[in-house]
Amino acid sequence: MIDDRQAHAFVPYPDAPVPHAATGTLAGLSFAAKDLFDVAGYPTGGGNPIVLALSGIKARTAPTVQRLLDAGARFVGKTVTDELAFSMNGQNAHFGAPVNGAAPDRISGGSSSGSASAVSNGLCDVALGTDTGGSVRAPASHCGLYGLRPTHGRVSLQGALDLSPSLDTCGWFTRDAATFARVADVLLGADALPAPTRLLWPTDLWSQLAPSAEASTHAAAERVQAVLGRATPVNVVLDSFDAMYWHFRYIQGREAWETDGPLIERYAPPLGPGVAERFAFSRGVTNAQVAEATAFRERFTAHLDALLGRDGVLLLPTMPDIAPLRAEPESGLEDYRNRAIRLLCAAGLARTPQISLPLAGRDGAPMGLSLLGPRGSDRALVAMAERLAAAGVGR
Repeated sequence: MIDDRQAHAFVPYPDAPVPHAATGTLAGLSFAAKDLFDVAGYPTGGGNPIVLALSGIKARTAPTVQRLLDAGARFVGKTVTDELAFSMNGQNAHFGAPVNGAAPDRISGGSSSGSASAVSNGLCDVALGTDTGGSVRAPASHCGLYGLRPTHGRVSLQGALDLSPSLDTCGWFTRDAATFARVADVLLGADALPAPTRLLWPTDLWSQLAPSAEASTHAAAERVQAVLGRATPVNVVLDSFDAMYWHFRYIQGREAWETDGPLIERYAPPLGPGVAERFAFSRGVTNAQVAEATAFRERFTAHLDALLGRDGVLLLPTMPDIAPLRAEPESGLEDYRNRAIRLLCAAGLARTPQISLPLAGRDGAPMGLSLLGPRGSDRALVAMAERLAAAGVGR
């Protein structure tokens, strides 16, 4: 393991005291929070110098952060986020690129890059992140971690900076299933639904795997099915992959511009590569595109609801491949991001939970498999992860 001077996972704020309960279900664990969450005594920078300059020192702590503190977890710092949380690469033009603890020559993935870096480098036990288009699931896959995108709205994002509110969720990372479950008990509580039991194989989503990743990922999927049962083939995509991709981007883009456009227009901040282009795209999204995308979202949600019912769980690759190399040019990273959205957008559009498990990999780098269940099945998905870990299913 390396220290933070080498990992670049934390924003170098001066330390401020953050009290935590002396006892509780998370006592003995340390945690960090992505620099979108307010923590009393710290600014909230959002990965952008203008946002940081405007922030001031916060007087209140975000409720989700406070729940971890009240359960006995010890706060150790705020982690680097991709700029305005609008990236999936983990490379911030202003604050640097947090190091992937599982594959240091490869990107950590964003926008919860610092949180994944901190956990994968052993600098804390747990780290909070956010997932709009894949910003927990992607770095979890890249860094060999457990990571959850919860049912939309299940974990509070009060006191956190928005990107795209109808897509934004609060998730977290750990290195092992047992620790992940301890946090789940605090942040999720119990599911209101019966635990799903029917494993499904989304054939169309599996087609998005890079050929070089197929052998390892399919082998990992066989080990999962040996514990959870054989998966029944289904098709998830509605209309086409392009339809899924563009409707997701139109919704995300419009909401991102509504959130950050006023700041960008007033201060004209120098935005980093990729981020600048995505906000330029977002500014141009039309009302007609948003209306069509919103209608598609409702159709897709009904489609996925019918497919999952109350007891179905999709088994799918989290990402199309292992993390790209840090030296990959921006054009290559953007191509990878666009391929990944085709895998990641289903949960965002339908507001369903998806957990990434560190079960596969190739060439010495990790890769995640995911379980995606009906809305409200979050804790059951974590329990499935616990079952797989207890059965010795892993890389």
